[in-house]
Amino acid sequence: MIHSFSFFFLLCLLCFNVSIFKYMKNFIEELKWRGMIHDVMPGTEEQLQKEMTNGYIGFDPTADSLHIGNLVPVMLLMHFQRCGHKPFVLVGGATGMVGDPSGKSEERKLLSVEDLNHNLEGQKKQLMKFLDFKTGDNKAELVNNYDWFRDFTFLDFIRDVGKHITVNYMLAKDSVKKRLETGMSFTEFTYQLVQGYDFYWLYKNKKCKLQLGGSDQWGNIVTGTELIRRKAQGEAFALTCPLITKADGSKFGKSEGGNVWLDPKRTSPYKFYQYWLNVSDEDAVNFIKFFTLLSRGEIDSLIKEHSEAPHLRILQKALAKDVTIRVHSEEDYTAAIEASQILFGKGTTETLKKLSEEVLLSVFEGVPQSDISKSDIDNGIGVIEFLVEKTAIFKSNGEARRMLKDNGVSINKAKVKDNYILENKDLLNNKYILAQKGKKNYYLVRVG
Repeated sequence: MIHSFSFFFLLCLLCFNVSIFKYMKNFIEELKWRGMIHDVMPGTEEQLQKEMTNGYIGFDPTADSLHIGNLVPVMLLMHFQRCGHKPFVLVGGATGMVGDPSGKSEERKLLSVEDLNHNLEGQKKQLMKFLDFKTGDNKAELVNNYDWFRDFTFLDFIRDVGKHITVNYMLAKDSVKKRLETGMSFTEFTYQLVQGYDFYWLYKNKKCKLQLGGSDQWGNIVTGTELIRRKAQGEAFALTCPLITKADGSKFGKSEGGNVWLDPKRTSPYKFYQYWLNVSDEDAVNFIKFFTLLSRGEIDSLIKEHSEAPHLRILQKALAKDVTIRVHSEEDYTAAIEASQILFGKGTTETLKKLSEEVLLSVFEGVPQSDISKSDIDNGIGVIEFLVEKTAIFKSNGEARRMLKDNGVSINKAKVKDNYILENKDLLNNKYILAQKGKKNYYLVRVG
């Protein structure tokens, strides 16, 4: 009986280990087919196959919101957790005070403690949306490196950390070599030691054996693995993903208005949705692998379907839907769709009236705008007077009448005739009227 039980136990253990081996292997395989691996330290794949591994990525609080460039490391952590490993999110309360020189041609502006804390809180709320922080052995954890640097004196740091890494080693890093001619402060020069110590601290206190990040972080990450090797006689690993570039050579994550942010107050869900909807076909093929959790089969099917009818923008629509819902919500995605339909001629008056002021202004940003008095609307104003005298949408009464007769004028997406009277009931959000001349010429009139 004992022998039978022992055999059964060993068989179960073997099966468990085999299943874990296959499960853990999926992380590297997942990243490979998605094109999300740039560099990987030897032994990393074997470590991930062997056991559930703790790994982390750091985020520096340079703003109170993440932008879509930050979605790349976020997606790394999401795949990491989905493959059974334990992700740590490190927010840089300490490193944010120094500034990472990697990929920078000049020194960053140092932020005050108040600004850093404000930024940290904003980023924390966003990061909590993407990972599971509540359930399972591999639930995510959020840590702040200010907690272990707060009481770490300068003398302790140069004695306990600085002595383990040579100046020659630090000078060999690309982030340093590229700045030697233009100059680099001691503050930035020591950044790699500070980030390296983060890895060491997490290795000792949280059993983190892997740091992930963008390819520009490779030098900082391997400084951490080297510090762990020299100071703790331990073994740690590194994996980086490529920096995202657009096919036309322009910078990823930038729109005409600057960064595309995750905070809806900085970038409205409508503009966010439009950014993804308007990427090129070539970029859509890459981005749908990087920024969605769709399976390989689903993505291959979408790519095939798109190639057969590129004008339908199937890839872009799938990409925009997936990312908008995950970053914002299903409701925001639906609102973005409805807003897009309004701009491109398929919306209705009812749909237009449902738009919030923020979305309305986002949709019609850039169209001609004018102002009229609220008293004009309170008393009722004829459409021709409104179109000619009050807003100058038409140059003459005759031109306005001809267009109205030909059903070429709409008020709030509804066709009107020359006897139409505009009143308070026509106000959108109690202060706007949308006039349309022909199919494509919009005018937003502010009332008040």
